[in-house]
Formats: sequence, structure tokens, C-alpha cells
Amino acid sequence: MGMEAIGAAAARKGVGARQEFRWRGVEITRFEGFSDAVLAFAVTLLVVSLEVPRTFDELLHSMRGFAAFAICFTILIWVWYWQYLYFRRYGLQDRVTLVLNAALLFVVLFYVYPLKFLFTLVVNQFTRAEMQVRSPEGGLVPIISPEQGPTLMLIYGAGFVAIFSLFALLFLHAYRKRTILELNPAEILDTRQSIQSAMLAGGVGLLSMIIVLVGGESAVALSGYSYFLLGPASAWHGAAMGRRRQVLRTSAKSAR
Repeated sequence: MGMEAIGAAAARKGVGARQEFRWRGVEITRFEGFSDAVLAFAVTLLVVSLEVPRTFDELLHSMRGFAAFAICFTILIWVWYWQYLYFRRYGLQDRVTLVLNAALLFVVLFYVYPLKFLFTLVVNQFTRAEMQVRSPEGGLVPIISPEQGPTLMLIYGAGFVAIFSLFALLFLHAYRKRTILELNPAEILDTRQSIQSAMLAGGVGLLSMIIVLVGGESAVALSGYSYFLLGPASAWHGAAMGRRRQVLRTSAKSAR
């Protein structure tokens, strides 16, 4: 089942739907179908090898990349879900949406190999796997040298910031069209929450980049650990917006 079919099935079952938010995009358009195809291709690029292992040792070697693949796959599904919600909630297919979405897909495709490389490296460190590879000349070379660590984190951070900055712009575009889309107060609040959530994620990525720019090689680990701030920050933001949503519901009931 392709990403487009998954999106269509999810839309029919109302995955991600909220009672207060009317969906304006129900059918999967060619525009969204193309996006799903690109994301499916990105997932394909994550596969360690398309060739079936010829020996059991080759099978074990391929399976070592499973954890890194799982992490990268989860991140891409996260991106897909944000995009899925955007098209379901607003159904926009104008020029601005086309340009921003095309830029998002471009960044995702460019981002795949750095993403795979980084998490393969992280998993290898945690599992104490071999940190050297054989060069074309036959010698063993390190996967990455210490001085290359900051550059890797900057590349990853730039991709992370770019993706969520584009999501923030997409939801901001929908917010600016709130009158045309006839968004009610609850839908406006949810749209603002999406903008802020995207900016929050991008801010964490920016913080990681600043840490490694200031600290250099010695701050590479701290730069990576800073992404764990996303969980508590998202929980705090979600709780704050939940309280505002409850106030809005109470006000709506009082006005009846």
C-alpha cells in the first residue's frame, strides 16, 4: 500500500480529526498524491540495501541498520502526518501552498541521506558497533572524524529547522486565509497552535545549531541531546493551548 492509499484510508477513517475542526479537504488530490509519492520515495532511499542478502552474515549485517531505519522512518511519518493534517483541515491548492509544499518536499529528499547517516552513527555508538568502514582502496577509515562532528550536526539542524519553518509558513498561510476558509474560533486556535508548534520544533533545532557553533567539537553531544527538549516543550505548549481551548468551549456554552 502506497502513501497515497494510506492517506486516503486515514482520511476515510477520520484519523487526526477533531470535533471542533471541519475538514475542508476530504479527497486526495493529484497535488497531495504527488507529495505522498515523493515521501514514499524518500522512505525507499532509507532502505539499507535493495539486494537480498546472499549469506546469513550479510543478513545480520543488513539488520544492524534496522534501528537507524526505524528512527528515520518515524521522522518521515511525522512529516507526512503534519502534511496530511494540513491538507485535510484546509484543502488549499493555491500557488503559495504549491510553492511551500514543493520546497518542503525538496528539503525532505535532500535531508534523507544526512538523516540516515546521523542515526546510523548514533546507533553504532550505542551498540558499540564497528566505527570504521573499508575505503575503495581497501583500507579501514573512520566513519567520521571528531572535527567533522559539528558540521554533521549543523547539516542535520539546518534540515530540521527548514522543514518546520516551512510547516509554520504553510499553517500561517492558512491562518491568513481564515476569513475565506470560514474558520471558527476553535479552528483559528488550532491553526495558531500548529504555527507555534512548528516554530517551537524549529527553535529547538536552531538551539542545537547555536550550541555546536559556540562549543565546537566538545559540544557535539550536547547539541544532539538538546533535541530531547522538544518533548517537554511540546507537552507544556500542548497543555497551555488545551487550557485556552477549554476556556473557549466554556465561553461558547455560556453564549448559547
